[in-house]
Amino acid sequence: MIHSDSTQKIKRTSVREEAYIILRDWIVQGILTPGRQLRDKELAEQLGVSRTPIREALLRLEDEGFVETKPSRSTIVSPIRFDGVLNVYSIVWTLEKLAMEQAFEIFEDKHLMEMVAINHEVKKAIHEGNQIVAVQKDNDFHSIYINLSTNDELKRILSGLKQKLIRIELYYFDQVSDVHHSIDEHNKIIQALRQKNLTKVLEVIEKNWKESFLRIQTHTECEKSGEEKNE
Repeated sequence: MIHSDSTQKIKRTSVREEAYIILRDWIVQGILTPGRQLRDKELAEQLGVSRTPIREALLRLEDEGFVETKPSRSTIVSPIRFDGVLNVYSIVWTLEKLAMEQAFEIFEDKHLMEMVAINHEVKKAIHEGNQIVAVQKDNDFHSIYINLSTNDELKRILSGLKQKLIRIELYYFDQVSDVHHSIDEHNKIIQALRQKNLTKVLEVIEKNWKESFLRIQTHTECEKSGEEKNE
């Protein structure tokens, strides 16, 4: 049985989608840990549904890289692999810049105020060590201008990619000592927006994501170096 604070049961009107969302969120948040074997019968009992929507959800999650099926046919939660992470980050910052370009002309002071308020919540969560809230609020910060974009397909793609990044950033949150720098990077985005300098806004959005990647990369390289010394 999966130990979670959630007592979620699935509504019969949207069984497939809810099963997928719940399992994806459990993987992203680390409730279902990397390498854990997933049994459709157990998951179906936990969520109060038949095994069919669970199997369909697992297939969808496998397509998205969240789970893997081994040759023995056992299904596990995909391990966290740093290789290839830069590819995801680079796509995200490229698409976020496109979203900002589309939203820039309709950006208003009320949106800036929302970003300022959310960034305070990010800071508070980081200082309290509440990684789930910190990462979710960080995502909310970027969502202000993404949601202003008129491109629904862009929003859909970014939403899927962000789940992968949220999983990575939650996994490394407690291990990266300088995660608080993201607050200052957000402030630079806000400042550039106040100045109505689109070129600068796009530059600091990209830098924010690059720095996030580099913080994790630095940690993984130090970790790898330490392992090699111990061999």
